[in-house]
Amino acid sequence: MINNKTIFGFTGLIGSGKDTSANYLEKKYNGKNYSFSTMLGDVLKRYHLELNRDNYVKISEGMREKFGEDILAKTMSEDVKNDQHKIISISNVRRLADIKYLSAIPGFVLVNIDADITIRYERLLKRGEKSDDANKTFEQFVADHQRSTEISILEVMKYGTEKIDNNGTLKELYAQLDKLIEKYASKN
Repeated sequence: MINNKTIFGFTGLIGSGKDTSANYLEKKYNGKNYSFSTMLGDVLKRYHLELNRDNYVKISEGMREKFGEDILAKTMSEDVKNDQHKIISISNVRRLADIKYLSAIPGFVLVNIDADITIRYERLLKRGEKSDDANKTFEQFVADHQRSTEISILEVMKYGTEKIDNNGTLKELYAQLDKLIEKYASKN
């Protein structure tokens, strides 16, 4: 079977722009965005638990402890393989198991997204993605980087084949993403 998909896996620390990048590709290029956070959020919502960072970490760690470190990676890999979109993005690749399974899919590209810590903190406050983000102090934000879900990202980033500097404007970010599409999607 000839591969006709381009799959961008975005990795980076909290607030670096992973979701923004994935959502842009989904909208502009009629793609599909997947997120490990969505999987976890679905479970939290089902049990009527608050969607805060602490609960996301707990559910992730609990699932991996009971069902294996690679349970989320296996699920994501199957979802992506079965998707018919030509452009697919995964907005938060965090663990080595993630890239083990995803990189086995033809057309997968791991993209590191980086931004200064103060810029990332400001973005976190503005977006309010998790219920506890809006009131987070800078010290709490820095402490979040020591959680298991963040520490593993630094190891994953060593395997990135592309890098995006997201210290600028949205327009600058989108231009970098368009170049990735031009470089990889035209091959598939």
